This record gives sequence, structure tokens and C-alpha cells, in this order.
Amino acid sequence: MRRPVVGIIGNSYLINDQYPAHAGGTMNSEAVAQVSGCLPLLVPSDPQLVSVGELLDVCDGFLLTGGRPNVHPEEYGEDPTPAHGDFDRARDAIALPLVRACVERGQPFFGVCRGFQEVNVAMGGTLYPEIRDLPGRMNHRMPPDGTLAEKFALRHKVRFSDGGVFHRLMGAQEVMTNTLHGQGIKTPGARVVIDGHAPDGTPEAIYIEGARGFTLSVQWHPEWQAGADPVSRPLFEGFGDAVRAWADGRRAWPRSA
Repeated sequence: MRRPVVGIIGNSYLINDQYPAHAGGTMNSEAVAQVSGCLPLLVPSDPQLVSVGELLDVCDGFLLTGGRPNVHPEEYGEDPTPAHGDFDRARDAIALPLVRACVERGQPFFGVCRGFQEVNVAMGGTLYPEIRDLPGRMNHRMPPDGTLAEKFALRHKVRFSDGGVFHRLMGAQEVMTNTLHGQGIKTPGARVVIDGHAPDGTPEAIYIEGARGFTLSVQWHPEWQAGADPVSRPLFEGFGDAVRAWADGRRAWPRSA
């Protein structure tokens, strides 16, 4: 039986500062294949190569991954500054309209880190360029040194709304997560429900109110050891359930908010 297809939104890179490539982290594909039970398909996120309509037809769901480049602030009405970092305008041109189309159709997507921020911007929200510069906020960025395990280590709690969709999915109102991001939500977009926060008030978990499909998105990186982590596994399992429901023609995610 054919596995449902999850389009993994990739990033543009220069290998050895010369060779252009589209790439995605291996752990994203592993989480989709091994925990969600779907077929991972890396998407070259460039409107010169693919269209949103084609992706919606080919894929049953989408994983909006993290990545070093940030959403360009022009997408939410602000001018770029050095604090906004690097950009990937081609990915912006694919991911933002893709989110809006999925919300309208009820097609499932799961946003992670940059993907979390893309969902908010796609729905009309704004971002802070640097969370650690805000009064009372912790440094959420990836540690500059150490092993991969040390960089992805659990670093802070996330508390969900009592009885909310994340609370119900996790079976716990408070969980521990990693943190590897510099930007964060400033104002939520239309229908964006902030369902979980870090102890410093930074939004960490969102979904789209009234959406017919899976729209859960998180600011941390659940793809790290997704099969073993008690927080990551239910997220990717729930996403897989939603993608199968779409592929089977049932459309709605049974556990949506």
C-alpha cells in the first residue's frame, strides 16, 4: 500500500560556498518516515521550479522545517535590519502561500521553528528579529559550541493551555523542549492561537483556529530523536494520522481543535 506523501520544505544552501543545493535535515525525513509513517519527499522551495498548486496535488501533507534563513520582514510590513539575519526569498514565495492554501483546503501541515514563524507570517502576523534582546527574555539560540546532542538538549519548559489541543495531544500540560531559534512571534496572525509558552513568555506552540486539518506548529525542533522523545513522538504521530486521513479522503484530523 502506498504511503501518504509528506512534502518536506527544503532550504537553499551553497556547498563549499560555491555549489548551490536544495537540502533538508536527515532527521526531518527520519521523523516523517519512521514516526509519522509517511513517505518523505524533499521539496526544492523555489517558485521557478515548483508551484503551490503542483505541490498540493502531489503531496498529502507538508512539513515546514527549520532553517538558518529567516522570513523576510517585508512579508510582514517591516524593513530588514542586520538583526533579521539572512533570507531565502524563494522559500518565502513557496511556503507562505502554501500555508494559506492548506488552511483553506484543510490539508495538513506541521510547522517547525522557521516553519512555525512562516505560519504566523502567512496568516498576517509579525516577528521579533531577536528574542534575546527583549527585556526579560532568555537566549533561545542554539549553543555555538558542543556536540549535536548538546545543541539539541532539552533546555526549557513549555506550558500549554489547560485543556487545549497540545495538552490533549501530549497528555501533559507542561513539557521540556530544546530551543534553537533567534526570532519569535511578535503579534499573532489572524486565527493563530498561541497554545503554549516558554517560561519567559515566548510563544512556543500554535494552531489555526477553525482549520479543518492539522495545523499544529512549534518553535522548538521535535524532529531530534522524534521516535524516542515523549514530546516529539505524539506530534509526529498526530501529524501522520492527519496526513493519512487526507490521503484517504477523510480530510479532517480527528483530534483537531
